[in-house]
Amino acid sequence: MSHSLCPPIKPNQKNKNIMNQLIENPAPREQVPPQGMLLHCGAELVDRRSVYNIPTPHGTDTWYPLAHAGLIHEVESQLQSAGFRITGEHHALSHEGQRYFGLLEVNFPGRQDRDYGWVVGIRNSHDKTYPAGLVAGSKVFVCDNLAFGGEVRISRKHTKFAQRDLRHLTSRAVGRLGERFLQIDERIARYRDRRVTHPQAHDLVIKAVDCQAITPSQIPAVLKEWREPTYEDFRPRNAWSLFNAATECMKGTNPNVVMNRTQALHGLFDGLVGLN
Repeated sequence: MSHSLCPPIKPNQKNKNIMNQLIENPAPREQVPPQGMLLHCGAELVDRRSVYNIPTPHGTDTWYPLAHAGLIHEVESQLQSAGFRITGEHHALSHEGQRYFGLLEVNFPGRQDRDYGWVVGIRNSHDKTYPAGLVAGSKVFVCDNLAFGGEVRISRKHTKFAQRDLRHLTSRAVGRLGERFLQIDERIARYRDRRVTHPQAHDLVIKAVDCQAITPSQIPAVLKEWREPTYEDFRPRNAWSLFNAATECMKGTNPNVVMNRTQALHGLFDGLVGLN
């Protein structure tokens, strides 16, 4: 799906220069969105061109918004400079383009093949909802389940020198992602090693509601997915299977909500396996 949320808008010159630079020589990337990126609440999956067509509003004396296009460009540049290979990209806009969420699938040369991949979540807003930031996450290949760890903020707020310092701030944030990805690998290995009984699973599902990782209305769906997994990979009775029972039920949820809920879910399961 690649439709803009609003009629074509003439981009400002700064966005236009970035847009021309990146659209003329696009790298071949996976364009089929993972199921976990299906959106609601007015958000829409779009192509890269639609994101670049969103104008950046004029700032004020105390607020200087960052262009969505400029942020994407810097994140990609810094990832590639750090040695990451970008294998897929997905973009979403909401609130008439004022809020952006992107997903870059990345890998590292020589990394051992696994049944899940690394992803980088990017978010930005022009309505002061949240600051620009990155988050390391994972995508399970068999089911496209998404999960995110702790966010790395690029800037606390869009301040006067945010645009000037964007490259330095992004470089620093990307540098921290490498450590986060290694933590994800260790975390998933520990989840797989932790056996979970049915009574323990029921208790953890209630605790997931308590920490707002899932909603009370999702309890039946999570338990059904635990008892009768849709995918053969999750038949082992361990924490990894239960974790994916929960993330399976998050599909179709706004990615910013998924980010917050899976961070809470990781906190719960990290405690179970002794990681925190």
